[in-house]
Amino acid sequence: MKKSMKRNIRGLGIGLLAAMLVTGCGGKAKGVSDDELVSKDAFEGTWLITADAAKEKVGADGVLFVDCRGTSAADKETIEGAVATDWKLLGTCDDSYGKEGDEGWGKIPEPSDLAERLGKLGMSKDKELILLGETLGGWGDDARVLWELVAAGYTNVKMVDGGYAALKEAGAPTQKGASEPEETQVSIDSIDKTHVMETEELMENYDSYKVVDVRTDEEYEGAVKYNEAKGGHLPGAIHIRYTDMFREDGTLRSKADIEKVLTDAGISKDDKIVTYCTGGIRSAYSQLVFEMAGYENTWNYDQSYWRWAVAGDVEK
Repeated sequence: MKKSMKRNIRGLGIGLLAAMLVTGCGGKAKGVSDDELVSKDAFEGTWLITADAAKEKVGADGVLFVDCRGTSAADKETIEGAVATDWKLLGTCDDSYGKEGDEGWGKIPEPSDLAERLGKLGMSKDKELILLGETLGGWGDDARVLWELVAAGYTNVKMVDGGYAALKEAGAPTQKGASEPEETQVSIDSIDKTHVMETEELMENYDSYKVVDVRTDEEYEGAVKYNEAKGGHLPGAIHIRYTDMFREDGTLRSKADIEKVLTDAGISKDDKIVTYCTGGIRSAYSQLVFEMAGYENTWNYDQSYWRWAVAGDVEK
């Protein structure tokens, strides 16, 4: 095992960036074949729901499906009754925070701000929220949103194992275009940072953590693909690709598989583990999976490489 945020795009550029992200981080990715699996058991965890179980909840009272792939994807097709958002719309990602890599960009908003955004989407804490994203075909945006919701005090929230593709394959009814949200009041007292890593803390206590880079081989080795300030990886970072967590069908590998991946990388359940990617999306998925697999001392670095490439030292 090896050791070792671009300006907020507007107008046409937003569509171009979305296409780049899908192509660059998951469009051609492949999961692990059945022959390579340690166990064929399904992954089970607090924040996960199977596609078959989720299908039975479509249209149910008190359940809200949230398509975290964004409105453009939902305009083509989404699950019946789903509202749409994306991780940027729920983060500090507008022009007032600067651009990718700037000090305040790409973080969880202040409680009152986040509560207002979630309320406009109808994402009440009283509802069961089921989040949809892409696994091998994307960056796992649903996990970034889920990670943020958990930090904001949500407990009845899950993401679909295998993402939107798995739910559609299971036979869930679809529609073109997201449903109009029913606005509601949301209250968030504070942000729980139990699994949130910030740049300042990581810099101050870097040697206390095992830092895991979950990006692609190209990114880890120094390619600049998403307007990073410079290429490379965090010093001494352990490389475990985000896609290493998935089977060929885009569902998660078993807990035994995840444990083997981490053990082979020299990581134990006693270690303090920080995951990072480009902007804290793929790494949010990884942190949640590691946590559900029994690695409690885990943090997702919210601003990830976009910020670190500006503020810290890197290796190639």
